[in-house]
Amino acid sequence: MNAIVKRLMDIVISLTLIVVLLPVFVVIVIAIKLSSKGPSIFRQERAGKNGKPFIFYKFRTMKLAIDPFGPSPKSGDDPRLTKIGKFLREYSLDELPQLFNVLKGDMSIVGPRPLYVSQIAEWNQRQKNRLLVKPGMTGLAQISGRGGLTREEKLEFDVNYVETAGFLTDIKIVLATIAQVLGRSSIYEKRYSQTEYTRGEDK
Repeated sequence: MNAIVKRLMDIVISLTLIVVLLPVFVVIVIAIKLSSKGPSIFRQERAGKNGKPFIFYKFRTMKLAIDPFGPSPKSGDDPRLTKIGKFLREYSLDELPQLFNVLKGDMSIVGPRPLYVSQIAEWNQRQKNRLLVKPGMTGLAQISGRGGLTREEKLEFDVNYVETAGFLTDIKIVLATIAQVLGRSSIYEKRYSQTEYTRGEDK
């Protein structure tokens, strides 16, 4: 897809959704504040296009005194999750603040999920190709198994997206993501390789 066209689509979609969902943002912020101490927004540095660091936003779903680089929850029964946090994760509502990342230009609606800068050193040269595009709110790995995939499988889907990305592919991913979110499928990590890890609020 032409980069200019994709950027225009990202701006229109993110800005429209931010305006339409503003009441939802307000309700979620209040609910988080009432359910636990701490900020409503979780901020963390992630790797953007070409590995450039940026600050990534999510609604906070875990308790305040939790290691932000610790393992991500493997189930909805994880005691580190707040009550509202479990609900937000089940419906992927915790991801909504990333619309501001998209509007700012750090992310796109569709692309590989943003990972940690420190993880880049662990990837082979082909896997590093995922950095050739902006990270996305959803991507090929998310509609192909999400939490049920290993780290290596996710990276392979990310590279496949970079190699085959186009308008129709993005539309397919967006539609599949909507269906997946409504079905609440594969939310939590289910299987790992020996070298795999996820950290903090990522999923």
